[in-house]
Amino acid sequence: MGNTINPDRWCEGTVVELKRWTERLYSLRVDAPVDAFTAGQFSKLGLMIDDEFISRPYSYVNAPDERPLEFYFITVPDGPLTQHLVMLEPGDSVYVMRKASGFLCLNEVPESKHLWLLSTGTAIGPFLSILKTPEPWQRFERVVLVHAVRTAEELSFQDSIQSIANQHPQQFSYIPFVSREDTDFAIRDRIPGALASGALESRAGNTITPEQSQVMICGNPDMVKDTSEALKARGLQRNRRRTPGHITVENYW
Repeated sequence: MGNTINPDRWCEGTVVELKRWTERLYSLRVDAPVDAFTAGQFSKLGLMIDDEFISRPYSYVNAPDERPLEFYFITVPDGPLTQHLVMLEPGDSVYVMRKASGFLCLNEVPESKHLWLLSTGTAIGPFLSILKTPEPWQRFERVVLVHAVRTAEELSFQDSIQSIANQHPQQFSYIPFVSREDTDFAIRDRIPGALASGALESRAGNTITPEQSQVMICGNPDMVKDTSEALKARGLQRNRRRTPGHITVENYW
């Protein structure tokens, strides 16, 4: 990216906290004067490393009116940026892109009775941002959040999820998936498999149908592709501005 930082595009932020969830999962909380954004959008974080400016996209976990800013990430072996992000301490500087991007937002989603939010890994972040705003609770009768991970310790943000459940007990369901170990509370499967078997909808007490459902999918490309195909087989269609449908997706890898 070169070694110059455009102040019109980037603002300098101050680290408030680096929270370690697991050996590889972290949240970075930052104070920075970013532009207003819409829940579900992503920004970029950047650092000057060895005279080169390195940046990568990360979704906002915080709601638009919530501060500090929060970004949830997994360390990548030999990753040029994450290996440095995990060394940051309160008071350190990190650059944040001023203007957010992305269309994984409720203003892109048509009206429906039920909203399903299907995520893997760190892709739960934008859904938490959305769930902290009033809009989903005003627009949908039921909201189902699915978070699929490999091990139970990767089910982060339990305090935030419990707070959402406490505020919206009649509308909200949280369904964890853990694929690599048995638990007494999570579905042991991938999301497409649990769609095929009926386990997901049985747990939610709701059925995904074109007539009643909007589905937002965010996560690794294989999950997004396989889940989208499973839903299309039921008659749901990709949601596009010119041709509104039922499935809104974002690959997050």
